[in-house]
Amino acid sequence: MADKEFTFSDVSEHATKKDLFVVIHDKVYNTSSFVDEHPGGEEVMLDVGGQDATEAFEDVGHSDEAREILEGLLVGTLKRQQREYWWIATDMEQEGDPPKPRAYAAGGSTASSADSSSSVALYAIILIGGALAFGAYKYLQSQQESQ
Repeated sequence: MADKEFTFSDVSEHATKKDLFVVIHDKVYNTSSFVDEHPGGEEVMLDVGGQDATEAFEDVGHSDEAREILEGLLVGTLKRQQREYWWIATDMEQEGDPPKPRAYAAGGSTASSADSSSSVALYAIILIGGALAFGAYKYLQSQQESQ
């Protein structure tokens, strides 16, 4: 049964508590029987159901025991569709590409370029403010010493 190949479209049809497939490292797992037993709760599983859950799975740092349980749920492998052109930008969504997990698409742990540029600007403002405060402190200290 683990010889079966699934497309992302096939996997996306299995996204309910009673019928839940996830993709982790291009392997397809039927996690329906494990949803209620998952230590992180069923919401975590349902958030990545029918999608590529590799990033979510690895971010948590699952134990060897969890990986063994996962192997028992293996039902097949992911069949990736070949792109016609090699120069297509990787951030363009193509038919057959995995849908982004809801937890990450909604701004979970990934930052967009707008978020990172505003973070850099905030860091620069804090750094400049700190430098100005230190300069004012040193100036006032030298004024007190000269009196």
